[in-house]
Amino acid sequence: MERTLIKDLKENIGKEVLLKGWVSEIRDLSKVKFVIFQDRTGDIQSVANKTTEEASFNLISDLTKESVVEVIGTVKEHPESKWGFEVLIKSISVIAAAETPLPIDPSEKSQTHIDKRIDYRFLDLHSKRTQSIFRVQSTILQGFREFMYREGAMEVALPSIIGASSEGGTDLFQISYFEKHALLSQSCQLYKQMLACSMEKIFTVFTVWRAEKHNTVRHLNESRQFDYEEAFADDKKVMEVLGRCVQFIVKTVAEDRKKDLETLGVTLKVPETKYMTFEEIKQLMATEKVEMSEHDLSGEAEKKLGELYPDTVVFVHEWPIDGKPFYIMPSGKNSKGFDAIWQGMEITSGGQRVHDPVLLQERLQAHNLELDVFKDYIDSFRYGAPPHAGWGLGLERLTMLMLGLDNIREAVLFPRDRDRLTP
Repeated sequence: MERTLIKDLKENIGKEVLLKGWVSEIRDLSKVKFVIFQDRTGDIQSVANKTTEEASFNLISDLTKESVVEVIGTVKEHPESKWGFEVLIKSISVIAAAETPLPIDPSEKSQTHIDKRIDYRFLDLHSKRTQSIFRVQSTILQGFREFMYREGAMEVALPSIIGASSEGGTDLFQISYFEKHALLSQSCQLYKQMLACSMEKIFTVFTVWRAEKHNTVRHLNESRQFDYEEAFADDKKVMEVLGRCVQFIVKTVAEDRKKDLETLGVTLKVPETKYMTFEEIKQLMATEKVEMSEHDLSGEAEKKLGELYPDTVVFVHEWPIDGKPFYIMPSGKNSKGFDAIWQGMEITSGGQRVHDPVLLQERLQAHNLELDVFKDYIDSFRYGAPPHAGWGLGLERLTMLMLGLDNIREAVLFPRDRDRLTP
C-alpha cells in the first residue's frame, strides 16, 4: 500500500490508508485509545478500540511521544473533532521509538528557553511553531530567487575563503590554508562587482562570517545574505529594485504560507517604500529627541523610524561618505550609499560602487588599507568596468522581522554565535 499524507486524508474518507509520522499525543481510556500524530503536512487524530488488532491495541499503551509510527486504518467522518474526520486504526507499528523522558517538550505546552531548545534542535524541529518558521524561510528563499529570475538576473556561486578582507577592518575569522593564512569571507562584495561588470545583473545567496564579539538578539557570527549587483545602475535604481523585491517576497509568503502564519499568529502586510536623505533623518531625530552620530544611525533612530513609518521600508540615502565602506561612490561630501530600515531595524546596506581604479585607490588609502592587498580587485576595473550598484539583504534578519521573532537565533536552523559551535 502506498503512503498517504495527512493533508490528503479528506479526499480518502471511507478508504483504507497507510500513514507514517510522529506521535505527538496519546490518550489511553482503557477501552478506547487515541493517538494524535503528525507528518510534514499536518496532524490527525487516530482511534483504536476493541475491533483493532489486539497487538496494536495493546501497543498504544506503551507508545512514547515523538516515536515514529506506521498506521494502517480507515478514514471516517467525525464532525465533532476539529479535523472533521479521524482514522480508525486497524494496525499500528513502531518504526523508531523515542526515549523518555524527552529533554524538551516540542508540543510547546511548557515553555523552554531558546538556548536549551537549540541544544536539542533536532527535537525542537518537531514543534509546529519551529517548523512554520522554517517553512516561511524556505518561501522567502524561493521568493527571492523567483523575483531575481523575473528581473533577468543570473544566479552565481562565489568563494567563501579569501586572502584579504572584503571590506577592510579586522573582525574576520582567520584559518590555515595549506602553507598560507586565509580568511572566512565577511562579504562577497568584491566578487559580485567583478561579475556585474561582465554579466550585468547577478545575484547570490551567500554565507558570511563576522568575528565581532557581540552577543545580542539581532546579531550572528555566521549568517546568510541575499546579494544583488547590477551594471549601468546607480543607487536610486537598485533601491527601487530592492523595494519591489521585499514587496514580492512578503506578498509570496502571505499568499503561500497562510497556515504557517496562522500558527505563528502573524498577519503580513506588503510594505510601502519611503525615501529620506541622511540629513532629513538627522533633523527628524532631533525633533524626536533621539540621539545619533554624524555618520551613522543609532539603534534608537532605527527603532523610531519603525514607529513613525510602520509597514514601510525606509530608504536612508545620501549617506555621509565617512560612514560608508571604501567601495561606495562619493558624491560631494556625501556618498551614493544607503541603508534600508524596516520594522525598526536595518535590513539592507547598499549603494553605487566605485568603478574607477584611480578613485578606488584614493578611497582605499582614505580607509588606511594597503593597495597591494587589493591589487587584483583594483585591476579588475582597468579593462572596461561600467558604473554599477547593488545591495545585501540578511535572510535571518528578514525572517525575524517578518515574523516578529524576539531573537534572531529562532530564524537560524543551527546558529553560530560567540558561544555556540554545536549542534
